[in-house]
Amino acid sequence: MGQQEKVATSLAGAVSERVSASLTPVDEELERRYPGDPGTRQPVHTVYVPGELFAADTIRSWGDRALAALDEHAPDAASFAAVLGLADDLAEPVYARVRAKLEREPVEDLRVDFEDGYGGRTDADEDADAARAARLITETYAGGSAAPYMGIRMKCMEAAVRDRGIRTLDVFLTGLMEAGGLPDGLVLTLPKVTYPQQVTAMVRLLEEFEKARGLAPGRIGFEIQIETSQSILAADGTATVARMIDAAEGRATGLHYGTFDYSACLGVSAAYQASDHPAADHAKAIMQVAAAGTGVRVSDGSTNVLPVGPTAKVHDAWRLHYGLTRRALARAYYQGWDMHPGHIPTRYAAVFAFYREGFEQAAARLAAYANRTAGDIADEPATAKALAGYLLRGLDCGALDTAEVTRLTGLTPAGLQTYAGPRRGDLTPSAT
Repeated sequence: MGQQEKVATSLAGAVSERVSASLTPVDEELERRYPGDPGTRQPVHTVYVPGELFAADTIRSWGDRALAALDEHAPDAASFAAVLGLADDLAEPVYARVRAKLEREPVEDLRVDFEDGYGGRTDADEDADAARAARLITETYAGGSAAPYMGIRMKCMEAAVRDRGIRTLDVFLTGLMEAGGLPDGLVLTLPKVTYPQQVTAMVRLLEEFEKARGLAPGRIGFEIQIETSQSILAADGTATVARMIDAAEGRATGLHYGTFDYSACLGVSAAYQASDHPAADHAKAIMQVAAAGTGVRVSDGSTNVLPVGPTAKVHDAWRLHYGLTRRALARAYYQGWDMHPGHIPTRYAAVFAFYREGFEQAAARLAAYANRTAGDIADEPATAKALAGYLLRGLDCGALDTAEVTRLTGLTPAGLQTYAGPRRGDLTPSAT
């Protein structure tokens, strides 16, 4: 036993109490503004379907059309891997999982669109389509054929379409309530937000609906779509998107980048409007920093190059989409938009390859951290959180299986969550 050290202090206990008291408002502000990631499942993509085209079989139809595209243009693992440049050891696992995903859960998040994808319809048409969307979504959840997340994109809060957007939202939400209540996976999207006051207006609108229908305050959240330059940088030089998150009063669930509206707003010519344009990278970086720690997720946009036509053209579109998706994942944009059933195979191929190629290393690092064993990387608690989150995301989308993750990490999903943080109100993962 060594000599016991003498411990001495100079500050009175009251000093610490006064410091703590002075920081109490800061503590409260940190807790309010930065509660951390909710830990719930985040879909890997959002599919937009025009309101007049949404049908009871839309999700299954998208899956079947995606499978048909594979059958026609890449009927086996080797041909698909050759198109995308997948490593030999990933070719079969990725291809098999893509096909299984398209058969089991082809769409993770679906938005019935009443904005840009919905035009030339009368008010009576829109009323009917909104009511039908509510009925069909209720039926798909009841029948077990729903996507984990479903909802609508309404028109924006600009004067020309404001009343119409509010009415469509009211018809849709009322239809859900009349059919039995709001589903757990309900998601609403507010597009073309330019000023924080428009976000505040959405909050007040939802408050009134909750009061009218006897719902718990804060029950309904919504995504904010970032499609204008003013939503990134205000006239006074401040980051508008950060103020929008605050204006949502805890209801904001996501920030979705609108590739083409934002690019056009900045004057980017049509040939160069893409999610990897420098203007897009700047906007998404601002969104990412503003959302960090708030519990609001960031989503990338889409590509408008559709995989249709001859096989060579489809392959070119697949390579483009795959590359953009992988690029987004490396930048921590774990969600994006898909505009066509032919995009889904490469969406899942990119996601599955991303998680499977890094799976063994991530599992080994987390196991070493959990067991306090020495390795060639000295990971910290924050890195352990990131490793666990990476594995959980892989489980959620079906890239990884629980058995293989537990075998390599020694941790169950619940054990992973102790490192990643609590998962409040989670939906059941798609993988078992």
